[in-house]
Amino acid sequence: MSYLHPNWHLARGIKAITSTRVGGFSTGDFASLNLGMHVNDDPHVVQQNRDHLAQLSQMPAAPVWMNQTHSTKVVELHEQTTEIIEADALVTSVPGVVCSVMTADCLPVLFASADGTKVASAHAGWRGLVGGILENTLQHFSGPVSAWVGPAISLAAFEVGDEVKQQFVSVNSADAIAFHQHKPGKWMADLPLLAKLRLQRAGCVNVELSGLCTYTDTERFFSYRRHSSTGRQSSFIWIE
Repeated sequence: MSYLHPNWHLARGIKAITSTRVGGFSTGDFASLNLGMHVNDDPHVVQQNRDHLAQLSQMPAAPVWMNQTHSTKVVELHEQTTEIIEADALVTSVPGVVCSVMTADCLPVLFASADGTKVASAHAGWRGLVGGILENTLQHFSGPVSAWVGPAISLAAFEVGDEVKQQFVSVNSADAIAFHQHKPGKWMADLPLLAKLRLQRAGCVNVELSGLCTYTDTERFFSYRRHSSTGRQSSFIWIE
């Protein structure tokens, strides 16, 4: 099984990983470490993948999962739960509660307070980004916070229309730097850069980008834009 440790300095006692598609039990379009229950894979096999990853990565408990809908809703967790949370970001100060975020091109963003007392996971596609999901997550912290932007679709692979660019620049004209014109009415958009710009403007003291592209790295990552029938990888963070 293969999972990655973020290229990110964390306070002592905080752990974070992001899964790849390598080393699980799913087959076909979902081969092999698919963690998504909602993608028409065998749910028993998906649970086997989830349990295997949790055991090998020494998670203190099963992750708390979200039903992600490109919203800007953030939920603070005060205890471990098996409930599927309707939200696009999870925050906790409770040791042993594992926050997760599931992706296949959208941005997984992990947050950690500098003093190691609070962590969060957020799901940000372009709609969530422009709506303010990252800023909403930061509002649950006090004091310095750092963030890691995980594997996602890159500038070279993410084409959008004029209407997407306009939504960003209408909020802050500085975001225009993240859009490169590809052809009339079409732009290549740099989602990780957009996340970094918005996080820094919101006061995040340290933002690290993974530099990993889900679309082009076919061996390690699922990508919905590359193939709509596909699995999901996930990123996780917790306080020991």
